[in-house]
Amino acid sequence: MQLAWGQANVAWLSRLRPNAWDAVALPIVLGFIALMAYSGQQAAVPFQIGDQIPISLDPTNLPEYALRTVLRMAVALIVSLVFSLVYAALAAKSRQAEKLLIPVLDILQSVPILGFEAIAMVPFIRLFPGQLIGAECAAIFAIFTSQAWNMTFSLYQSFRTVPGELKEAARMYHLTPMQTFWRLEVPHAMPGLVWNTMMSVSGGWFFVVASEAFTVDNNDITLPGIGSYIKVAIDQRNLAAIFYAIGAMLIVILMSDQLLFRPMLAWSQKFKNELSGEEQLERPWFLIALQRARFFDLIGAAYDWISGGFTALTRLVLPPGKTKPLETSEASKIVDVVVSVVFAAGALYAAWALVKYITDAVPLSEIEHVALLGGVTALRVIILIGVASVIWVPIGVWIGLRPKLAQSVQPVIQFLAAFPANLFFPIFVVLIVRYTLNTDIWLSPLMILGTQWYILFNVIGGTMAIPSELHYAAQNLRVRRWLWWKRIILPGIFPAYVTGALTAAGGSWNAAIVAEIVQWGDTTLTATGIGAYISQVKAAGDFPRTALGIGMLCVYVILFNRLLWRRLYNLAAEKLRLD
Repeated sequence: MQLAWGQANVAWLSRLRPNAWDAVALPIVLGFIALMAYSGQQAAVPFQIGDQIPISLDPTNLPEYALRTVLRMAVALIVSLVFSLVYAALAAKSRQAEKLLIPVLDILQSVPILGFEAIAMVPFIRLFPGQLIGAECAAIFAIFTSQAWNMTFSLYQSFRTVPGELKEAARMYHLTPMQTFWRLEVPHAMPGLVWNTMMSVSGGWFFVVASEAFTVDNNDITLPGIGSYIKVAIDQRNLAAIFYAIGAMLIVILMSDQLLFRPMLAWSQKFKNELSGEEQLERPWFLIALQRARFFDLIGAAYDWISGGFTALTRLVLPPGKTKPLETSEASKIVDVVVSVVFAAGALYAAWALVKYITDAVPLSEIEHVALLGGVTALRVIILIGVASVIWVPIGVWIGLRPKLAQSVQPVIQFLAAFPANLFFPIFVVLIVRYTLNTDIWLSPLMILGTQWYILFNVIGGTMAIPSELHYAAQNLRVRRWLWWKRIILPGIFPAYVTGALTAAGGSWNAAIVAEIVQWGDTTLTATGIGAYISQVKAAGDFPRTALGIGMLCVYVILFNRLLWRRLYNLAAEKLRLD
């Protein structure tokens, strides 16, 4: 007995003996930790509002600028993931919470980054007086606002569409609510979450200029990064510097694809809802290195020990026999009604206060004019989302049915989605001025350049998540052409498409701020719309009119979401689940 126990310990300890893969994976992980420490050190330097941080267009500074931008985006991504898990779980599991949280999420998605700057940047600066970390936190928060909503909508959609037989299996195995969440609901949401995480990171790149160059108390603040580098290059009309920035972005996106997203995508395939166990994607080299490096076995053992203790604790607090939902009593119904009334009263009071604040400073005729501007931008959004859907849904399905092709084009799509609209300004300005084109028409594509990829990413992810058994059944029954689209593909991708189209529409509203008014050097072109209005009044420091523009934009987005997207979400959750 003792000999067998000793041999087992020797075998377990031998797994921790370093091998060649440790020499590959460990330096990369430790290097990332060192870079995080370096970033924290740089954020602690003295800084006062009004101080100017010089941004050099020398391309030798781009590696450091790229590093600073990547670290800001990494921190924002971690915060977005935690926020999304908590927020989406509350909205999906509680009908009362859903009535409040989803409208709030609609509003947050519709508020442009300029709106968050006007409201939330100053508190971050004041929180760390005399230090650069306040401005860094403000930039991270701005990046967070361009990442979190898409991930939250993806998780919410996935939690709402968990197959009924899987929920029944969880009840049969007497899983606690916490175990059901981590062992069923989160794994079910993982494939869609990975694709939307990639899209969120690309969205962060799209708004990186607004995140790293902002205004606080009429003082311009530029933080070292690729975004501020692009802004200075545009202000100075330096085409060479813009091409240097594009090259740096391409290198960073390719590195993140190899070291983060490609391993995550291959890992997420094991959560696909199918029985065949077919391995569709080749494991990338970095995932192999992480799995074979002996050092990470120790980390895995520590994680298993901690998760085992946490599971035991949840079983102690929530025994399996008491996981049945409690019947709603009359008292709880009364409490729900009271809470709903209180929230409704608070929302009405806030709306009344905002309307009074705006009407005291802005005449009624201008409010009506801004409402018409919102209608013009809404028409652009509808047309652009329709065109993007017609183009990218068939292409996304075609790519999603070929996993190896999806793996190959993934970094290309990421790069296109991450390409900031500001970098297209020189092309659009030169063409529009040279050929005297209509700005209301030819500036519109800038609104969809970065957001159309939400549709493509979600359709690819939704197609790849369709169980292989359905494809095999369709082949055996000779389901082809339109019947194949009607019975297999469209129902299978519909929940993912709704998420992609909704976030693409929200992103298009947000992108209107930078797309309806463009500048290249001394030349400025303006299109008719609420985005141009917000940009102009924000630049003039007119806060009541800025609040009017953002508030009107939020009203339009909420109407669209409640009248269209929410009904499509309910349709996906109730009738088009893969049950």
